[in-house]
Amino acid sequence: MPHSIRQRTNPNSPYIRKNGPKWRNQQNRSEAVNPTNAYEYGLSFPTGYTAFKALISARVVSAIWSHISDCDETFNYWEPGHYMLYGRGLQTWEYSPKYALRSYTYLLFQLVPAFLYNAVLRPDKLFIFYFQRCLLAVTCSACEVYFYKSVCREFGIHVGRLTLIFQLFSAGMYVASSAFLPSTFSMYMTMLSIGAWYHRKYELAVFLTALSSFLSWPFAALIGVPIAIDMLFMRKDLMKFTKWCIISLCIILLPMVRIDSLYFGRLTVAPLNIVMYNVFSSHGPDLYGVEPWYYYVLNGFLNFNFIYLSALVTPIALLAVSKLVSVNARNPACLPYSLSILPLYLWLMVFTLQPHKEERFLFPIYPLVCLCGALTVDAMQKLYFRVFVRTGQHYLHHTSHLVFPTVFITSLLGVTRILALYKGYHAPMDTYMELSKMTAEGNLPTLNHFNICVGKEWYRFPSSFFLPDDRWNLMFLKSEFRGQLPKYYAEESGTSIIPDYMNDANKEEPTRYGNVTSCHFLVDLDLSTSSEFEPNYSQQIEKWVLVKSIPFLDNYRSSLPRARHD
Repeated sequence: MPHSIRQRTNPNSPYIRKNGPKWRNQQNRSEAVNPTNAYEYGLSFPTGYTAFKALISARVVSAIWSHISDCDETFNYWEPGHYMLYGRGLQTWEYSPKYALRSYTYLLFQLVPAFLYNAVLRPDKLFIFYFQRCLLAVTCSACEVYFYKSVCREFGIHVGRLTLIFQLFSAGMYVASSAFLPSTFSMYMTMLSIGAWYHRKYELAVFLTALSSFLSWPFAALIGVPIAIDMLFMRKDLMKFTKWCIISLCIILLPMVRIDSLYFGRLTVAPLNIVMYNVFSSHGPDLYGVEPWYYYVLNGFLNFNFIYLSALVTPIALLAVSKLVSVNARNPACLPYSLSILPLYLWLMVFTLQPHKEERFLFPIYPLVCLCGALTVDAMQKLYFRVFVRTGQHYLHHTSHLVFPTVFITSLLGVTRILALYKGYHAPMDTYMELSKMTAEGNLPTLNHFNICVGKEWYRFPSSFFLPDDRWNLMFLKSEFRGQLPKYYAEESGTSIIPDYMNDANKEEPTRYGNVTSCHFLVDLDLSTSSEFEPNYSQQIEKWVLVKSIPFLDNYRSSLPRARHD
């Protein structure tokens, strides 16, 4: 289906670093992780530097080629960010001072490099967009390396390297790694806070959990529940836990309240507002996006294939190993399995029970999916060794024929999913890029402004960073969608003025719509169907001239199973 614009008339290292960190002996000899033992048992694993090079290669690919899969990313983050940088952008009701569900502090924290880049070099807006994405890619890679090292420390080299491979090639990490979303930032913080916990750096773990909860997404505090259980009930360290909760509140929340209050023009505690709306309001978030309980199963399988299914049964696999395989007692310095992998299942339980489900809600636990998938593969190797081999030097020597096909198949499925996403869904971004090309080549009428219109394709608009300059204005046309669309910020004091015609119930606001006769360009998807408010503009050749057409996947006519990405 064409998406068009129309104008009127092997990541494993081959060596082992001898002077690497010393690791604790874990469950048995198979999980000995210092380099000397690794040589003895024939284990090879990537150093942190090698892992970073592999990861950053994959994440930069995501930054450049990944499409925006959620309109919330465009209208709640890229658009306010564009307003803060250029003084013009679209505003949603969540940023109205009357509701103040979103935080400008989060945007400032993320956009400081973009502000500096723009102030010094004054680049094209598209360069700012991809510069910011590449910074997110670098940040994600660094967090993943820390998480990889912490997994090696807590669960052993073999589980660590499997986790790394699963993260490297999964479509889920590809989508989430460079997204400008609080859930992506919470994913970064999950890797750092859980990594700090696995390193027994409790102060850092508490602070990073608080940073994730206050600055990006309050519900990310769920990730920290097992850390709190460890500190309060296992280590009985109430004093340290309380101290660092207070420190975190003072360092993070108080400045955040001050900054947001300046922007909104009144006292604002954005994390509290979003909790009140989602948990205690009469309708909460269930006005749209309500999905059945199995939505996350289908979506998880699309993003992680068999790794996700393996992660769902990790507790059963570990229980089977503990009952059937004779192993040495686990080192007392290690966390109990039931606690160390609890964040994943706690998150899945809570969010599966919520009627409102979206793919991005699982972003914070994507690294834990890879970890638990690796634990299940490791457990299956031990069970195979116990049942079919029983004797021998080391179980990894006798089960490599299980690991290599698993890694190859899951990686191949992940890469093919990534390629399918690019081929099927990247057309909107390519289409809007044509505007910059037309402007640079001078292929435009001599007008002071241009209205580029969208009807049913409003939610695939990739942001104002794709509009070449201030002469361009996005205009909405009425379509079959009956919800509330965003509107442009007021030019002066836009963040503190309560805009007219906004509501928190997603009720349609007719004032958002323009007239098609005012459109100079129109972006639409040709589905070979039409209705009163969604005519087939491709057939109106007497009114429109085709400028650019790019194929686009119609997922509703594709084979099941599927979970929506667009």
